[in-house]
Amino acid sequence: MTIETEYTPPKVWTWEAESGGKFASINRPIAGPTHDKDLPVGKHPLQLYSLATPNGVKVTVLLEELLALGINEAEYDAWLIKIGDGDQFGSGFVEVNPNSKIPALMDRSGDAPQRVFESGAILLYLAEKFGQFIPDDPAGRAETLSWLFWQMGSAPYLGGGFGHFYAYAPEKMEYPINRFSMEAKRQLDVLERQLSQNDFIAGNTYTIADMAIWSWYGQLVLGRLYDAAEFLDVTSYTHVMNWAKKIDARPAVQRGRMVNRMSGAPETQLHERHDASDFETQTQDKIGDKS
Repeated sequence: MTIETEYTPPKVWTWEAESGGKFASINRPIAGPTHDKDLPVGKHPLQLYSLATPNGVKVTVLLEELLALGINEAEYDAWLIKIGDGDQFGSGFVEVNPNSKIPALMDRSGDAPQRVFESGAILLYLAEKFGQFIPDDPAGRAETLSWLFWQMGSAPYLGGGFGHFYAYAPEKMEYPINRFSMEAKRQLDVLERQLSQNDFIAGNTYTIADMAIWSWYGQLVLGRLYDAAEFLDVTSYTHVMNWAKKIDARPAVQRGRMVNRMSGAPETQLHERHDASDFETQTQDKIGDKS
């Protein structure tokens, strides 16, 4: 076993702005805006400010699923927030989400605009607003919410823990990689056991719990996160893999993955989405880099 150089914490921690690996430029120990910048507002009541990270994908998948059901009131404008450029620290964004994280939603359909932030809260808000993808019966609702909040509590270990130390930290360290690999695999085993007895996460019905968990764990086993599929032996989780492929095949999920996407093949990137026709006319292969 490799022993890392011992670190002795100081009595009082101080911020060294250059430390922290890939995301050092956007990590800071204080909240609030760094600059004045208003958010754009489009033609639809629902205004989404986001990026196609797993947390962002959750919401665009739900919106596209709602539209696929013919719920026209779920039409939305999706505006690109470039977190690498610090867009999330603009004054307008901080007004919508004081935590400066994507995604953030403004619902302008009522008498006064309603902000909703944190991806799980947005999923629950939209599911309840439109009466879809969350069971009506108390038992089904409780199961769905339990798994939704499981994801909200578990994914930081996957992203901020495993993903950071395995893929993004400035140097490889055995202890944190082992620690968070163990937890990531434990979480996959939780899902494997649940999906061995159910078609979907919360039972036999597709819900917001599937959307939330698939965006992280489904994409992980499909090889889209951290280049870690082989390292975590994801093919051994056969029920999770089958479920992930089933969700991935849904047309609304495929569209949701494209919205606010800034990586991958140009035809899969729709930097902004303001109309259903944008999937045919506004992808990066058709318009080039105008962002």
